[in-house]
Amino acid sequence: MLLHRKKVAIIGAGPVGLTMARLLQQNGIDVTVYERDKDAQTRISGGPLDLHKGSGQDVMKKAGLLERYYEMALPMGRTVADEQGNVLFSKKPTPDDQFDNPEINRNDLRRLLLDSLTSGTVVWDRKFTGLDVQNGKWLLQFDNGEDATADLVIGANGGISKARKYVTDAEIEYTGTLIIQGEVQQPETTCPEFYQLCDDTILMTAGNGNLLVANPRNGNLLSYGVTFRKPDEWDQENGLNVQNTDSIIMFLLDRFPDWDERYKQLFRATSAFVIWPTRKIPVDKPWKTTRPLPITLIGDAAHIMPPFAGQGVNIGLVDALILSDNLTNGAFETIDAAIDDYEQKMIVYAAEAQLETSRNEIAMFRPDFSFQKRFS
Repeated sequence: MLLHRKKVAIIGAGPVGLTMARLLQQNGIDVTVYERDKDAQTRISGGPLDLHKGSGQDVMKKAGLLERYYEMALPMGRTVADEQGNVLFSKKPTPDDQFDNPEINRNDLRRLLLDSLTSGTVVWDRKFTGLDVQNGKWLLQFDNGEDATADLVIGANGGISKARKYVTDAEIEYTGTLIIQGEVQQPETTCPEFYQLCDDTILMTAGNGNLLVANPRNGNLLSYGVTFRKPDEWDQENGLNVQNTDSIIMFLLDRFPDWDERYKQLFRATSAFVIWPTRKIPVDKPWKTTRPLPITLIGDAAHIMPPFAGQGVNIGLVDALILSDNLTNGAFETIDAAIDDYEQKMIVYAAEAQLETSRNEIAMFRPDFSFQKRFS
């Protein structure tokens, strides 16, 4: 086996990194995951994730975790409403489609994956700062000064990964869209009319170049995103301070003056915001063919893309499946050959996913865009 008596280091304990660790441990590989979060209880913000049949769910099945995923995830229907809160389309999940792409809270997914790993697999409170080569091994450096060594490094630490420069010169490109993500605690009482409008489904509204998508059952929160094209005269975040929730609430109220009071109730009830300029890492740039030791990237570290096709985490999980299989199936003579085969395949399907995402992003801001047309 290629990794016999080898140490694998995965940087990042997101869903892709943890799944990679799980798949390698199933084959008896010595793997350690290094994560910047302080501990396993550190809360992850953001909307829920949905794993697709044919990609993410297939990987969970290979990892022996699909049934557990079904137990923890929620089938969610769709409701499309206009700016005045009139319901244009509504569909609840059925027994036939309830497992197509159920939604799971990010913290629940992390817990599911952590529970599947050998105790001590994840080393917490390790902010990765760089790599060096020492005595024929990678020397992983962290901001607390506690270095580690490995024979193979897999970067799975997101779009701002500092491991990327060892693999490719590709840089993040902004796509011109801005997403303001909000979270509402106890939505049943803090924004009851909007919560009722959601009707236990994902609510979607589009109007005048603004899109709102809300999920009322993201764990114990209601989470939503407001999406619009970033005006040319703005900087990446327009100076909005995510720590000043009142200023962002006022910005949203000013941006949606003619929308129904239920939407304004949602904004006023928001307890926390994240501002996200959407970005991508193009995979069509050449990846480095000469590397001092085996190293590669998976997930957002390799090919971050906006969420407009729901492909990000699913493509990342496919990365983990292909790479782990290449490293353990005995078909390759060297680790570098297994990595090269994975990367060549990944570049093709990740580029296709990015193209689909880009097409959706363009379509979403056309004057005639309608969520209703997409679902009815």
